[in-house]
Amino acid sequence: MRTKLPFVGPSYQARSLNADCQRTLNCYVELDNASPRAPIALYGTPGTVRKLTFPTAPVRACFKEGAYTWWVAGNVVYRVDSDYQQLALGEIGTYTGEIGIASNGGQILLVDGVHGWLIDVKASTLEAITDPEFPSGVTRATYQDGWFLVTGDGTGKFYMNEVPNDGCQWNGLDFASAEGAPDNTIGVISDHRELWLFGELSAEVWSNTGNADMPFQRAGNVFIEHGCAAAGTVAKADNTVFWLGADDKGAGIVWRADGYTPLRISTHAIERAIESYARIDDAFAFTYQQEGHIFYVLTFPAAGATWCYDAATQLWHERAWRDPDNGQLTRWRPSCHVYANGAHLLGDFETGDVYALDLDTYTDAGVPILRRRRTTATEALGLRRTYSSLQVDMETGVGVDNGQGEAPLLMLRYSNDGGHTWSPERTATVGGAGQYGARAKFHRLGSGRDRVWEISMTDPVKFAVFGAVVEMA
Repeated sequence: MRTKLPFVGPSYQARSLNADCQRTLNCYVELDNASPRAPIALYGTPGTVRKLTFPTAPVRACFKEGAYTWWVAGNVVYRVDSDYQQLALGEIGTYTGEIGIASNGGQILLVDGVHGWLIDVKASTLEAITDPEFPSGVTRATYQDGWFLVTGDGTGKFYMNEVPNDGCQWNGLDFASAEGAPDNTIGVISDHRELWLFGELSAEVWSNTGNADMPFQRAGNVFIEHGCAAAGTVAKADNTVFWLGADDKGAGIVWRADGYTPLRISTHAIERAIESYARIDDAFAFTYQQEGHIFYVLTFPAAGATWCYDAATQLWHERAWRDPDNGQLTRWRPSCHVYANGAHLLGDFETGDVYALDLDTYTDAGVPILRRRRTTATEALGLRRTYSSLQVDMETGVGVDNGQGEAPLLMLRYSNDGGHTWSPERTATVGGAGQYGARAKFHRLGSGRDRVWEISMTDPVKFAVFGAVVEMA
């Protein structure tokens, strides 16, 4: 009997692997209802190209304003032009940790949990904020309607500068508190000219009413009874706000706002993984859009894990970097993102490197990328099946002219117990350059029940999978 397998899908490892043990690593799903052959396909995530390296590390923050991008690497602030030439502007007071960053067009505000600094965009200079009433200890910053707004000092307060569009002047009385619940305000973001204030257990939305004493007031009765587990995970994309949630019932659900209503986008499998991490308050996220896919990239540094939600398909996959020295998988390397010069630029969490994402590059700055797809168990009605062959329907003839990838190989393992134990690995060719008729086919695959299939590739070539066909009896 020859039949198609439901081969393409998201990452979803259930509490019982026998129920579902799917894994999608360094590849993402694309839906194409107009294609009768491949209505659902699996494509490799973009590789990275190193664009520049700062002499200080790690890369902590980036922002696009005017003709330049602005970066914090280690304790130094840099200006980078469109040719990726860098200019050091000066030093801040800390070497590591997340940076809150916001711009009013003429000034860029930086806060690091200790103090604040301002970049003069036109003059390309950096100065510490010397006003003694600037709130110390703030970690997050945003901008709206002429006002810098900062928070995260361990209280329920958020603060604003005294004079519109002047981040130098602050008044200790220019603050307000999110008072819907007794909660520390840890994060803030401006979206659609509304101020979203995230506490540890709840969230509120404020708007600018134009009041002379305090322009920002709570928006009606908007009160969200889901707070934020990590301030760094608050990000906006797809016309809304995303965050990793927490409340008095627990933590670890990923939300996106549907108007003012939180909409759960994480799955039980994702939430199970998050709850297994010893620490989640260090998590951070950024978003980017590429070829119509809007990605929310969520990294857990202490756990060494990166999850990615695709708003176009509403499916999750994993991203990871493979250490070339020991083959171990760990978190994806980017720590921050900015879109500039027509490129998605990413800072490295450990070094001073800045990369550009490139769908036609198949390495992480020269390091091979491991791509893996593990299916759910094949439904065989409890019968033992004998598998004579498996042919993976994928783009072939993608080899490079020389070096690794000249004769690219697809690797296969299978499991007969729902994903608990695995067969030895075997390989099949996917064709050298131009060998478009090559078939990635495996033979004499034994017999078993509850068969799970897993394919992997490390060669630096294009990875596009559309399905699979199995011959079994």
